[in-house]
Amino acid sequence: MLENIRLSFQGIWAHKMRSLLTMLGIIIGIAAIIAIVSTIKGTSEQIKENLVGSGNNIVNVKLYQGDWTYTSGESSTPENMPMVTEDIKKEILAVDEVTDVAAYRYGALYEGIISGTKDLGNAPVYGVDQDYFRVMGYAVQNGRLFEERDWTEYTKGVILDTVAANTLFASENPIGKTLEIKGEPFIIVGVVEQIDGFTPKVTNINDWYTYYGNTTSGQVFITDVNWPLIFSFDEPYNLVVKPAGTEAMTNAGKKTADIMNSYMPSSGEGDGSDSEDGGSSFKYKSEDLLETAKAMQEVSASTSQQLIWIASISLLVGGIGVMNIMLVSVTERTREIGLKKALGARKSVILMQFLTEAAVLTSMGGIIGVGAGVGLAYLISDVASVPVAISGAAIAVSVIFSMVIGIVFGFIPSVKASNLNPIDALRYE
Repeated sequence: MLENIRLSFQGIWAHKMRSLLTMLGIIIGIAAIIAIVSTIKGTSEQIKENLVGSGNNIVNVKLYQGDWTYTSGESSTPENMPMVTEDIKKEILAVDEVTDVAAYRYGALYEGIISGTKDLGNAPVYGVDQDYFRVMGYAVQNGRLFEERDWTEYTKGVILDTVAANTLFASENPIGKTLEIKGEPFIIVGVVEQIDGFTPKVTNINDWYTYYGNTTSGQVFITDVNWPLIFSFDEPYNLVVKPAGTEAMTNAGKKTADIMNSYMPSSGEGDGSDSEDGGSSFKYKSEDLLETAKAMQEVSASTSQQLIWIASISLLVGGIGVMNIMLVSVTERTREIGLKKALGARKSVILMQFLTEAAVLTSMGGIIGVGAGVGLAYLISDVASVPVAISGAAIAVSVIFSMVIGIVFGFIPSVKASNLNPIDALRYE
């Protein structure tokens, strides 16, 4: 075998230009497949990273009214909704996929959050429990977080995120200043930032609108016990759960929603449900970003497969080129084959020699194609701002596949060489 490989390299080197042109179809096909697979894999990873997040894979479990999330001030107030007690939180924490849980209330205020002459327009207000900032991964940038006395003594403190603080106070220190929320004065006690937060990768204007087009002027946090001061009534909670890992997000969200729904009042007990069509019924559902990411990745993978099939056509063309050049090689070396057979070389020896040469030729094309494909992938990434993730598996499969192409398309010329009559071969001119 080693002797056959040595002879193959000698033959390839003796006809450098012809060998390069023969490998060209293989090189183009392999390069196209590597570039496509790497680009699609990079895009899929970005989809998952942008939707699911990085390091802080929180799952929101929200109250829905029909197909729409319930928001304070935008829908009829549901009655007899379960409050999130410590016992319910312990039940949720008992779920294997859940490592932490917090409850919050959410309301959207498009005006009425004022400090001095500045209005924090289009800002969400969160009424949070004592676990919320820990679960969400917020860290204090200025001032402090809420303390236990803020809940027990109903102190009217408020915390802003860094966006809201910069919007209202620019370079000023906001701590101790007054913020009015729908006419109710609150004292700013802290500024926070989500240290485990994730900044999505934006590569074009569509990505910008997707991830930033609907951003607000910041977020405002108060204790959940002060919620009735602003919205005048107790309202149902939403929850955030921290799963054991990214792959546990789906089960963590679904099981938490099931627990909350088990405490929901049955239809007709003042829950606001419509027994005829169920269109206004209230129900907890999890935001399954992992499933959304997987669905988008499946679409991306489907497109990738179609492109790979198209690129494989060039491999077929390359294989035909290999067969053609090997037939030419057999014709050129007819006298050599006849001499070997006259000296006692068996058919299998001649067959293996030409099969090895074909496999070596296409394997070299595959290796060059891999290098060209990796370079092409990064070139596409730079020019089109498309993420790239080089697939080791694709590289290995490509090299093996190129070798298989050599064996398959080199088989007919090899059989022809091994079947030559030694007398006729020696007399060949």
